[in-house]
Amino acid sequence: MGFLQNQLSNVVEWNQTNPNDLFWKWQNQELKKGSVLFIRPGQDAIFLYNGAVEGVFEDDGKYDIESQIIPFLSTLKGFKFGFNSGMRAEVLFVNTKEVICKWGTKNPINLQTPLLPGGMPIRAFGTFTCKIADRAVVIEKLAGIQQSYGVEDVKERIMSSLDMLVMQWVAKEGKDMFNLQIYAKEIAEGIRKDLDYEMSQIGISITSFKIESFSYPEEVKKMQEKAAAQAMVGDVGKYTTIAAADSMSNANGGSGHSVAGDMVQMQMGMMMGQQMMNNMNMNVNQGQTMAQAAPAGAPFTPGAVPNFCPVCGAPTNGANFCGNCGNKLA
Repeated sequence: MGFLQNQLSNVVEWNQTNPNDLFWKWQNQELKKGSVLFIRPGQDAIFLYNGAVEGVFEDDGKYDIESQIIPFLSTLKGFKFGFNSGMRAEVLFVNTKEVICKWGTKNPINLQTPLLPGGMPIRAFGTFTCKIADRAVVIEKLAGIQQSYGVEDVKERIMSSLDMLVMQWVAKEGKDMFNLQIYAKEIAEGIRKDLDYEMSQIGISITSFKIESFSYPEEVKKMQEKAAAQAMVGDVGKYTTIAAADSMSNANGGSGHSVAGDMVQMQMGMMMGQQMMNNMNMNVNQGQTMAQAAPAGAPFTPGAVPNFCPVCGAPTNGANFCGNCGNKLA
């Protein structure tokens, strides 16, 4: 019985149950006489012996290891299977396809903008694809100590520097903080190049990097929606004042404040105060203009309604009270 067990052949294959795996190692098992190798589409098989590459096989199909593989191995060309002897070897299966993964910033990134003194906290989301670019480096840096390696391992590695890269590329050329999606492609390509250089140290390439969306604080989203609606209504000054008052009223009625909400309220309060000052100055200037336009030396009869208000110079149109400043005329 022991004799028959020793002669059982091996099937060397990678049943890739997880499509996100980049490589998997068939490790430290003894190849017997009659063993076969299966290479599936999208896979390469690398034979290793004592940690060194013996041969690389890229064409998918079924191979008899004794007759079709051993003759092409570097140092094992003369290996002969005996009755009780097998060959101990490692076979590294490599996924040659691009693998896609979703990403998102771990924490809100605080971007500096003159409109909000405390900065603008945003998040970013998207996808990236990667693949094995240098098999020799992968074998040296990863395969020697790991049984398998997948896209989640790549994601874990790049997430440590992703937040910083997003911040750097957004701020690099003073992008409009409220319209970052316009520059998403340019920002993403800069990030991809930096990540690709970093991952090349372990033989992996970042083939694409996309930013699908930037996420702003809820308060900023509401302000953007109101601004878009105002573009269809008119009178930007009046709408800004009303929207600012409405924003502060809603925030004060809640159970608490967020940092972004407080910053927006502060900014809107400043805008509302400036608008009120502009309106006051406009009224004063209008009164002065009307007073200057009133006929000089116009006769005034006690008890009669003057043609122009003696206080602000506005036309009275025969009314007992000035329609502009409220002054009693008769």
